[in-house]
Amino acid sequence: MNAHDNTVTRLPSAVAESGDQIAWMRRELVELLDRLSRNGEGKMATAITGLWINRLSVPHPPKHAIHEPVFSVIAQGGKRLAIGEEIYAYDPMHYLVSAVDLPVLAEVTDASSERPYLGMSLALDSELIGELIHADELVPTRAEEPVRGLYVNRLDASLLDAVLRLLRLLETPEEIDFLAPLIQREIVYRLLRSGQGARLRQLALRDSQTQRIAAAIRLLQERFDQPLSIAALADNVHMSVSSLHHHFKAVTAVSPLQFQKQLRLQEARRLLLGGDIEVTAAAQRVGYESPSQFSREYRRLFGLAPQRDRQRWRQGT
Repeated sequence: MNAHDNTVTRLPSAVAESGDQIAWMRRELVELLDRLSRNGEGKMATAITGLWINRLSVPHPPKHAIHEPVFSVIAQGGKRLAIGEEIYAYDPMHYLVSAVDLPVLAEVTDASSERPYLGMSLALDSELIGELIHADELVPTRAEEPVRGLYVNRLDASLLDAVLRLLRLLETPEEIDFLAPLIQREIVYRLLRSGQGARLRQLALRDSQTQRIAAAIRLLQERFDQPLSIAALADNVHMSVSSLHHHFKAVTAVSPLQFQKQLRLQEARRLLLGGDIEVTAAAQRVGYESPSQFSREYRRLFGLAPQRDRQRWRQGT
């Protein structure tokens, strides 16, 4: 380890065997993430592919986003996500897993300059999940009904230990290439072995309904600006129209049409806030034929008309 090591709270051997183990580990997680993120703000990429660290010094209001497949842990602070009518809150006692791309309303609820929100997130590799579920003890015994593609679960010592070992590698970069893939593999294995691991197994299980919904989501993302034919989408993923509707909503909490609408509006907002494109041109770029319909749906999702939203963004209010 490098010269910073003396600032890390190490776990005494006597404590390691006691019930205080996870408390010491959580303290180290806070100190480690605080040190790694001290010169930044927001979501920061790291030297480990697929690993981000997060630091926020003020609470963030609700924001619409597409939540990619990821494993997330909060070291300090709190966050809340809404999918449809369901609300998921998590904190340093819990972790969050998103198994498929999902439209969410995300809000950081607990953050300050004295006690910033600190967290990490690790992208989930469906190929690695598929490889690991071939271990005998991980293969589902039967096809299961799709369930919501996002869940919150209690963080235990074994999973937290793997997270800490992965983050420590950021201070010994010469070890990343060899050790990071091994620890990432362990994290995914432990997620699959958890009580909620069946959700991830269904994602990678060949011909599962969840895998077909994941394929439908990918098609929607690739063609979000094109007219949507539910029949064609269902045919592409080898499902009936009624089965597609039922299982899509079971996994994502929205219909395919609502999912496409959120993709369109979020891309339009990105275009409007990031450049000088006219509102009508942005609407057409994402597939809207009616500017008035676009403005109505934009305001319904983001709370402001497109032009007013851009003005507020540029004024920083």
